[in-house]
Amino acid sequence: MEVLNPAMEKSTTKAEPLLKEIEIRKSLRAYSDQALAPTTIRTLFEAARWAPSSSNEQPWVYIYATREQPELWNKLLDTLVEGNRVWAHRAPLLVLALARKNFIRNGKPNGSARYDVGTANAFLTLQATALGLNVHQMGGYDKAKAIENLSIPDTHEPVVMMAVGYPGDAAMLNEELRKRENAPRERYVQEAFVMNKGF
Repeated sequence: MEVLNPAMEKSTTKAEPLLKEIEIRKSLRAYSDQALAPTTIRTLFEAARWAPSSSNEQPWVYIYATREQPELWNKLLDTLVEGNRVWAHRAPLLVLALARKNFIRNGKPNGSARYDVGTANAFLTLQATALGLNVHQMGGYDKAKAIENLSIPDTHEPVVMMAVGYPGDAAMLNEELRKRENAPRERYVQEAFVMNKGF
C-alpha cells in the first residue's frame, strides 16, 4: 500500500468483505411516518451503552424526543440549521448526543470524551441499521441554542444531533436532496489514508 494518495481518490465499491450493516448503512434524509416502539428506542441506547470508552467512563449522555412529545421534540428540531430542518422535521425520533467533559473518578478533563461519544453513536447507528432504521447524524445545529433550549449544564458538551426513523420515499424530498439521496456512497480509497510507515 502506497503512502497517502495526493489525488485523494474515491471509490463506490467495497474493497473487502464487510458486515452487512456497514455495507448497507447510509445517511438518508427521507423518513416514513412510522413511529418507533419504545422497546426499539431502548434497544438503540442499549447498543450505545456497550461501546468502549477511556477508563470505562462512558461519557455519553443522550437527550431524545419522539414526535409524540412535541414540546421537547420541537426544542431539539429548533436547534437545527435550516438545511437540516427542511428534511429532519419528518423524523419520528430526534436525539442530541452530549459528552460529559470530566472524568467521574477524579474530576479531571476527559480528553477522550468526544471520541467515546462518537464510538457510542457508531454502535447505536449499526444497531439501528440492523433493525431496518436510518440514522442521520448532523453537525449542522446551533450548540448555543441547544444549551439554552435544553438547560444543558456546563459539565456537558453537545456533540451531534441525530434523526432516526424508518426510511421513507425519496420523492418527498426536493430535487437537490433527492439527487443526494439516490447517489451511491463513495469513500476515499485506503491508499489515501492508510500508511504502513510514518510520514
